[in-house]
Amino acid sequence: MRRFKFVRQSWILAAALLSFPLTMNLTASSEEDPYLWLEEVLGSEALAWVETQNKASHARLESDARFAGIRDAAKAVYAATDRIAYARQAGERMFNFWQDERHVRGILRAASIESYLAGAPEWETLLDVDALAEAEGENWVYKGSECLRPDFARCMISLSRGGADAVVLREFDVFSKAFLEGGFTSDEAKQDVEWLDEDHLLIGKAGSGFRITDSGYAAEVRLWKRGQALQESHRLFEVPSDYVSASPVVVRSSADTYVFAAGSPAFFREQVSYLGDPLSQEVSPRRLPLPEDIDWRGMFGTRIIALTRSAWDIDGEVHPAGALIAVPFDALLQGDLSSVETVLAPPATGAIQSVQVARSHLYVSVMDNVRTRLVRLSRNESDWTETQVELPSTGTLSIVSATSESELVFVNGEEFLVPDSLYAIDGQAKPRVVAQLPTRFDSSAYVASQFFARSADGTRVPYFLIKPRDSGGPVPTLLYGYGGFEISLTPAYLSPLPVAWLEAGGAYVIANIRGGGEFGPAWHQAALKANRQRAYDDFAAVAEHLINTDITEPTKLGIYGGSNGGLLVGALLTQRPELFGAVVCAVPLLDMLRYHQLLAGASWMEEYGNPDVPEARAWLAAYSPYQNVRDDVDYPPVFLTTSTRDDRVHPGHARKMAAKMLAAGHEVVYYENTEGGHSAAANLNQTARRDALVVTFLMQALMDGNA
Repeated sequence: MRRFKFVRQSWILAAALLSFPLTMNLTASSEEDPYLWLEEVLGSEALAWVETQNKASHARLESDARFAGIRDAAKAVYAATDRIAYARQAGERMFNFWQDERHVRGILRAASIESYLAGAPEWETLLDVDALAEAEGENWVYKGSECLRPDFARCMISLSRGGADAVVLREFDVFSKAFLEGGFTSDEAKQDVEWLDEDHLLIGKAGSGFRITDSGYAAEVRLWKRGQALQESHRLFEVPSDYVSASPVVVRSSADTYVFAAGSPAFFREQVSYLGDPLSQEVSPRRLPLPEDIDWRGMFGTRIIALTRSAWDIDGEVHPAGALIAVPFDALLQGDLSSVETVLAPPATGAIQSVQVARSHLYVSVMDNVRTRLVRLSRNESDWTETQVELPSTGTLSIVSATSESELVFVNGEEFLVPDSLYAIDGQAKPRVVAQLPTRFDSSAYVASQFFARSADGTRVPYFLIKPRDSGGPVPTLLYGYGGFEISLTPAYLSPLPVAWLEAGGAYVIANIRGGGEFGPAWHQAALKANRQRAYDDFAAVAEHLINTDITEPTKLGIYGGSNGGLLVGALLTQRPELFGAVVCAVPLLDMLRYHQLLAGASWMEEYGNPDVPEARAWLAAYSPYQNVRDDVDYPPVFLTTSTRDDRVHPGHARKMAAKMLAAGHEVVYYENTEGGHSAAANLNQTARRDALVVTFLMQALMDGNA
């Protein structure tokens, strides 16, 4: 099951841009912030500034003789037709969303399970997004579908204009391959939906007559009947405006269908309520007696499955932080916690990463020192049985698809230098290979190793180093990090960007700093709010370790991060500029004294703190990159990039930072894609171009004249 639905993937933190005025919360005076006008997303003066900067960045980067080759090589990989077609089970078929050179926006397609398992899927196109965009004159980007079980005949398709997280919802008939005339439709907003049955949906929507939280998410959940105007739908559940969101969740286990709503008072806290039968005359939400920081993962039969984020003491029995727990739903509904049980404890040097429910088993990926193994859990009448699933990968094992209606589970295995393999597991049968990704580069030329650096407070911080096998002496090195929101950076087959960098003679490093989830909730919580500096100290420690071990030297060391990772590299830019020769800062948070007033920023105060509280403002001001740029400091060259259509992190962060640094005479290259959302790329071509811009900048800064 998805986590409750302000879905937390590599921070899905959106607010609907079009639900807000284009000039947003400009409460600071121009004397306090002379670049406040750049927060006007579509302001004419701001867009003229963007156009000027884009022309300069294009002239510098795209005129480089290396740019086109890097872009074309990346595009060839992203659009290759021999990629693994990852799919999810949809009744008797597999659904796959596919992009290639002919379908840069993509197609939704289906194949029988039998042909998919045989490694020769017979695909049938259901929806061609390229054709739809052309026919309707819209820059549609496919953002997923919510389909009605068990036959998956009807789906609510999410379509975004230009890649923003705000979506249009439209009902699609899978068998007629057309949008249903007179079917359910909802105009553009930050919203999510769940099927109750063929004629009823549960919907949470930000705007269009629905209440909105201060973070820009839905503040209520409604029951929407077919043929009924959305504005006339029946409110089932709501939360105060200072909550993050209200979300509907329908769970279909092997035992029954359960309907819930989740109110989120903060980013990592949820209050879960059972709605019973929403079609009854009276619905009275019943709050379940669970800790607010519990991390729901679904239902296994009649048991709720969840991960703990903190130790849970129930009458002297302590369920440790990071443990997988189970509790019978009926007992929980009655307030009886005596039957809560720890199903699987986390390893001392790792964390439980993902949990998926199949018909007769739970599948759990367990990380230990940033490498994963897969565990199968079975339940008899009295206890649980744990079996390790034997798979060859020593890197990352990811559960791709599982459903409570089937024994089939699909798992992907990958490592930095080993292409992906997709496995099918059918109950307790031996896993079999369904598909393998062809080799994309000569991995024999490189070696991948794990090392540990020592942070300022003595904490051991792991990192992965991938470098040319025969390299000697300091080499140009790219250090990547994130360090927030419980996100783990795990081994993955190298994508075109690091491959281009390696093939040019560089080394590539991934740092597993605090703030992430590599070692469970405590690793994340160690860098929250007042302790955020620990993440930056960890990253600096990795950089120093690379320098002290002669892997690289400051003039050859670049750092790269996006989103919260953009904040990370922005902080290191202003705190430790002497350590680096280049900085790539993508779709970043940078003004930490105003972040909570921009788009969905208020939802992140659980992570960073509230700038309106003096104590929190003090620690935020100490590291906020925008406030800590100095005119008289020698900074390395910076590439700042964002998207006009990013409705997660406001583009004003990157714009203002670039303008301030340029005015002080610092070397800044700025690029803003006018579409693409938080990924800064709306299709495969734009993704390849984005990669080429980054690599070209790094080559210019770290390799040219730096031998």
